[in-house]
Amino acid sequence: MAWRHKNTFEYAGAGGGFLDVLGYPFCRGRIFETCEEDLGQYNSIRPVFWASGACMMVRTSAFLHVGGFEKRFFAHMEEIDLCWRFWSRGYQVWVDPDSTVYHLGAGTLSHTSPKKTFLNYRNGIAMLFINSSVLQLLWKIPFRLILDGLAGLRFIAKGEWMNCLAVSKAHISFYGGIRYWLKRRKENEKLITTSIPESVFYRNSILPSYFLLGKKTFEGMGNISDS
Repeated sequence: MAWRHKNTFEYAGAGGGFLDVLGYPFCRGRIFETCEEDLGQYNSIRPVFWASGACMMVRTSAFLHVGGFEKRFFAHMEEIDLCWRFWSRGYQVWVDPDSTVYHLGAGTLSHTSPKKTFLNYRNGIAMLFINSSVLQLLWKIPFRLILDGLAGLRFIAKGEWMNCLAVSKAHISFYGGIRYWLKRRKENEKLITTSIPESVFYRNSILPSYFLLGKKTFEGMGNISDS
């Protein structure tokens, strides 16, 4: 829950996180910039794709087994990447709404910080590259290039020129470090033991539903049940 708005789900994790087919994270209670009021709609205990690093409990043995956090991420996407590796190695991630944690969002970097934008976009595409199959990458990476370009134009339209530049820098950083990311990808592939269940992975894109159809809530997204 949000520290400043106690009855509202917090951006970083809300009521449990998911990932769409293009690698965009969303939550029960938070999709992109829309955070819902908690009316008990997500009070069920259930498996989720990822848990927020702000309120995560992990067995030490599991954390060490999957290699811990990606050391180059620093912040943003590191817990999603970790949970992706949990699922691919046979572990599970669950949310228990009986536990309530209040999080002060943007305590490290402000919501409008170009560094936050850089980390989100660089780490997002790196996470996708490390954890997706080769066939998936053939179409996912080009799609992300186009969509991230559109995001840059959206920043310009809002007058946030430095954030637009941060998106460009994110891609330059990723491709500039491709040898490292290829190494991490190969290391990860060797340890994958299972496929991720459909119940925690959104096989469609949330972009058209949110931006074109105006569906702003987890319940309204469809194709993924809250159970």
